[in-house]
Amino acid sequence: MIRFIIPLIAVILFFLEPVFSLFSPVTIGDGQYTLVPRFVIVYLIFIAVYYSRQRAIIYGIVLGLLYDMYHIDIIGVYTFLYPAICYLATLIIRQVYRHIITVMLLSLIMVALLEILSYFFASLIALTAIGFEDFLMSRLSPTMIANSIFVCMFGYFFKQLIDKRGLEKAGL
Repeated sequence: MIRFIIPLIAVILFFLEPVFSLFSPVTIGDGQYTLVPRFVIVYLIFIAVYYSRQRAIIYGIVLGLLYDMYHIDIIGVYTFLYPAICYLATLIIRQVYRHIITVMLLSLIMVALLEILSYFFASLIALTAIGFEDFLMSRLSPTMIANSIFVCMFGYFFKQLIDKRGLEKAGL
């Protein structure tokens, strides 16, 4: 049964991202701040680190393709970025101790990398007109704060769930 829970949670997180996007943009004072939930990539990084890099890459391709089709109408951006981020996370985690705090910090760094790469891609094909400084202040910072809260709340749960699946797969 737990075999189906890991991909099911990925799909649920995929559908929850737009729900949490409804709370954005937030106006504080004179500024508008855009919070972008990146629940799926955080979960995929946990899968890549604690369970299987191949599964995380496959899930990343499928969910990235769905994200491209439903959210940005340009197929290929997130289809490439999600698996690439998962692969990069597994390369980095091999060099450091795989502690839950390390994985949480790594997932936040990868979310920042995903945001920056998607901003550069959008700038390259003229989908966005904001400058990099405005991007850092009005989008990246609030996104990192929101995703930090998410990682702190659910990181340990993801690790426990994935470890449980790993033990079930090993037959222990």
